[in-house]
Amino acid sequence: MSRIVVISSDAQVGEDLEYLSAKPNFRRFLAGGACVRNVRSIYPSVTFPAHATMLTGCYPEHHGVTSNSQFPAFFDPVPWTWFSSFLKCEDIFHLAKAAGKTTASVLWPVTAGNPAIDYHIADYWAQDGESEEDAFAATGSSSAVLDIIRKNVYLIDGDWRSHPQRDEFGIACARDMILEFAPDVLFVHPANIDAVRHEKGVFGPHVDVALDSLDRWIGMLGSALLERGVLDETDLFLVSDHGQMDVRRAIGLNVLFAEHGWLSVGEDGMVRDWRAYCLSNGMSCLVYVKDPADVAQVRRFLDDLLAEGLYGFSRIFSEREARETEHLRGEFSFVLETDGYTAFGDYATRPLVRPLDNHDYRFGRATHGYLPENGPQPMLVAKGPHIRKHAVLDGSCIVDEAPTFARILGVSFPHADGTAIDGILRSVHREGE
Repeated sequence: MSRIVVISSDAQVGEDLEYLSAKPNFRRFLAGGACVRNVRSIYPSVTFPAHATMLTGCYPEHHGVTSNSQFPAFFDPVPWTWFSSFLKCEDIFHLAKAAGKTTASVLWPVTAGNPAIDYHIADYWAQDGESEEDAFAATGSSSAVLDIIRKNVYLIDGDWRSHPQRDEFGIACARDMILEFAPDVLFVHPANIDAVRHEKGVFGPHVDVALDSLDRWIGMLGSALLERGVLDETDLFLVSDHGQMDVRRAIGLNVLFAEHGWLSVGEDGMVRDWRAYCLSNGMSCLVYVKDPADVAQVRRFLDDLLAEGLYGFSRIFSEREARETEHLRGEFSFVLETDGYTAFGDYATRPLVRPLDNHDYRFGRATHGYLPENGPQPMLVAKGPHIRKHAVLDGSCIVDEAPTFARILGVSFPHADGTAIDGILRSVHREGE
């Protein structure tokens, strides 16, 4: 019997392992397994595209998720890419389900409405006045899962968007899914480390506090596997999607676009119409140009800004260059990469440069979205019957994770861009052998 539990600890990096590895639950459930430091993320290094890659084994050019946000993004709140329908290729849940496995997911991005998940709490917020319970039901939670939600909703304390409350709730629900259903495949996404880094910076004592919580959550899930009697047949993974870098300012290039007549902005500051628009991915942004006849003009304008060296970006990728070098494709015309200390906003009214605050993940004291080789790197730790003991690797890519999960489950991933991380695996049956 092959089972996997995947904990994606958002924005955790290799440097965190020195502290975490001394904690009791990490030592109990993950120590002595395999470790991969310097796991390369994808571009843009933001949560939803990265988690789509972790599910599909594909780069954004193939799975189609290029931002946390949908485009056009002229609404308040900005709509996110919540739904599995945004994926253009098959994910691990569909493959596992087709192989007769039971599947579960808790607060994992780009899964809302996924029909291949048996026990599901989508990463989704209630919209347009709907209740949270109705939102979860509409996005895939069964009546049995709704009972688990009701049992643990007190942990939210009325604030569905804040951490660590959201994570306490999610981990408690995942624990109860293990105890009640023992799914063969479980993916869960706590984001507290990401939240504290956004708020206070990449490193500091605030991260240790968040790692203490993560260790307790590892203990909750590991103990549930033990109590249910399935720990010995479960491969437990702790992974992460991206790192973060400290930033000093936020800049809104849409302000300049509006002043050049490429955006129409209402008195409320909201965009009414557009010819060119910058969609922020934190420390990079996607530039959309509606009319192909305007692309050359916008490029000249961006080249002039780049030459001045004042506007927060250090490089301009055309869509073709982004596809050829970073496996990123879409309806955008350009990608702008940070200068290393500037984040980008979507706002279109002055002031052009704004002080940092944490009302949006893109404007905190640290953020991400930059080229994946920059900054502290994600990591992977795993332990279980299919994992080599004491294996230490330096370097892989998150695109290799879904094929690794598939190898353990005995299913093939023929469309994946990545390959299984053989260096952490014991002898595992290959599909077709």
